[in-house]
Amino acid sequence: MTVTADFTLPAELEAQGPPEARGLPRDGVRMLVSRAASGTVAHHEFTDLPGLLLPGDLLVVNTSRTLPAAVRASADRVVHFSTGLPDGSWLVEPRIPAGKSSIPNGPVPPPRTIALPGGAVLTLTGRATARLWRARLSGAVVPYLLRYGEPVRYSYAAQAWPLEAYQTVFGRQLGSAEMPSAARPFSHAVVTDLVARGVTIAPITLHCGVSSLEADEDPYPEQYDVPPSTARLVDLTRRSGGRVIAVGTTVVRALETAARGSQAGWTSLVVTPETRLQAVDGLLTGLHEPRSSHLRLLAAFHDSSLLAASYEAALSGGYLWHEFGDVHLMLP
Repeated sequence: MTVTADFTLPAELEAQGPPEARGLPRDGVRMLVSRAASGTVAHHEFTDLPGLLLPGDLLVVNTSRTLPAAVRASADRVVHFSTGLPDGSWLVEPRIPAGKSSIPNGPVPPPRTIALPGGAVLTLTGRATARLWRARLSGAVVPYLLRYGEPVRYSYAAQAWPLEAYQTVFGRQLGSAEMPSAARPFSHAVVTDLVARGVTIAPITLHCGVSSLEADEDPYPEQYDVPPSTARLVDLTRRSGGRVIAVGTTVVRALETAARGSQAGWTSLVVTPETRLQAVDGLLTGLHEPRSSHLRLLAAFHDSSLLAASYEAALSGGYLWHEFGDVHLMLP
């Protein structure tokens, strides 16, 4: 199996809801651990994380909070609000309801004005990508979403889950269309254990747009901010021999963009083995779908044989995929 190609993800390995719904605590998920230096793969619980890191390591986390970014416009139209733009407009994705979820609109252009609940009107002003449109809402978007929106939901979800199920313990700034899910298993107990063992935790903010679940799609431009204090800690950690571990692909994207010269703004960087890592040594991430762009980012950390071995171990070991599933710690 080559990780960037198709592999079969059995339906029973798709996490249908948060671990709490399965009778587990938030931090009760499993964690696959792969090490580039030894080429080994091992099975752990997420609560083992503090003991697997070293004093002097730096964990960088995303403080973006998840918005209820999906709005049902009508029986045949759902709108996902992806990303707020500096001029007050938003990138949105009109979608078509399909059972308990929705599917991309496809090649047929949606109507230029879409009536939304509460008397709001969304006006599409132009296509931004194959799926996203620039649009303006007739009122303030975030307050509107907090009243009328619901979390973005995909077909594997067994039911609608409350917005709080899509938040992490680090979330502070509202702005993500979809949860920065690598940090979801963190609990206050795990954070306390990490700090007590000498692991430093530092924040960045990157507001996640709609997920690139369709095969072979690159991630869209996203807004990010790497505080000067975090940039200094990254530099200090690496110069002093510690390791910088990103919690999520969003953190990799933000830190690697900052390392190339700009600590805040919009990033279009797509991290691959060819871009070469300049700021990050390791990654804690979820398990990613076949042919997703995230797999190319993972290949910047591990060679193809170790990535293949990791995913084979996850599949044969019954690990769970998606935002409520298990996680993968990729160490140098």
